[in-house]
Amino acid sequence: MSSVVRGPWSNLPRGIIRPPDGKAPLEVIQVGIVYPFTAIVGQERMCRALILNAVNPRIGGVLIRGERGTAKSTAARALAALLPEVHVVEDCRFGCDPDHPTTWCTECRERVGRGEALPTAARRTPFIDLPVSATEDRVVGTLDIERAIKHGERHFEPGVLAAANRGLLYIDEVNLLDDHVVDVLLDSAALGMNIVEREGISFSHPARYILVGTMNPEEGDLRPQLLDRFALCVDIRGLKDPHDRVLIMERNLAFESDPEGFRARWMEQEVALSRKIEAARRLLDQVEYTRRDLLSIAALTSSLQVDGHRADLVILKAARAHAAFEGRTTITERDIALAAELALGHRLRRGPFQQIEVSLEDLQARIDQSRSQEDQEAMPTPDQADLGAKKKSGVKA
Repeated sequence: MSSVVRGPWSNLPRGIIRPPDGKAPLEVIQVGIVYPFTAIVGQERMCRALILNAVNPRIGGVLIRGERGTAKSTAARALAALLPEVHVVEDCRFGCDPDHPTTWCTECRERVGRGEALPTAARRTPFIDLPVSATEDRVVGTLDIERAIKHGERHFEPGVLAAANRGLLYIDEVNLLDDHVVDVLLDSAALGMNIVEREGISFSHPARYILVGTMNPEEGDLRPQLLDRFALCVDIRGLKDPHDRVLIMERNLAFESDPEGFRARWMEQEVALSRKIEAARRLLDQVEYTRRDLLSIAALTSSLQVDGHRADLVILKAARAHAAFEGRTTITERDIALAAELALGHRLRRGPFQQIEVSLEDLQARIDQSRSQEDQEAMPTPDQADLGAKKKSGVKA
């Protein structure tokens, strides 16, 4: 089961509920049966992008662009349902990680400073569905300035970012959300903290979440500046193979008729994937890379004329996450190519009405070419080799 934001505006026992634009306090509850992630037919790139962000949320989120009815929102909800439990400070409003004091909220730091012991607990990964009508205050939270001035008390009302900490923040139709709000979300996702300052009063809390945005390009696109801020981007389309389309219908009909039975049949695969993600998270910090790997990434982005340096860092983070997911402690050319396929599509220069796609094979070929060039440059020329041999034998050149 997964979690979702719910407020007092609904008494429905289960389902994904969007909160209306208002001041109702956020509350995380458990929802009903979610379609299994492993039962999704096709869409391998979308699933890979989501899994890599689950392994390392610091990658920076994923934007899924596609036509209607291509399992975009289904995949996001299904991912949250299979994520492993998180270890939290039990009575903390922000779900701080007790094992990482540097990420604690202002309240937890003050409590420890007073000598208090922080109780801990395990909880399911929250799933937060952000409404398109959300305002900046609703997202980041608010400080009660009047209360601070009159009574000298600092009071912070948590927002969506507080509820999403260490969970999955899902934004449907992200292209219709206010640009400034999107910018705030991307900033906090990259920083891992939400810092609110008003009239000289400051409050901070961790905001580490898996950011998943979905959109239909037919309804308008994001500005290039915001598009670049999403670490990974996947363009998906409906499957063309008739057999795949039949399989989608069969699985959806089976899920609608018996959700619990359908999920039970897929539980073995769900548990296996959940454990694999959990193991990858533990292994991630041990994944090593060489200067040659960095040169391959830099040569790849340079050859494709990618602006800025964000893509290089994203590719490295995603490649390390992919290696950890496969149980390895070193990255390979394939890891780099698979990461680049997800990180470069929305960053390539394109003209009006021009769609640019780079295939995995092309990326692999470019990496191989750059590595071959590095080997040739490192290899001594015949003259250098002959000179080296003469020096070794004591013969003057």
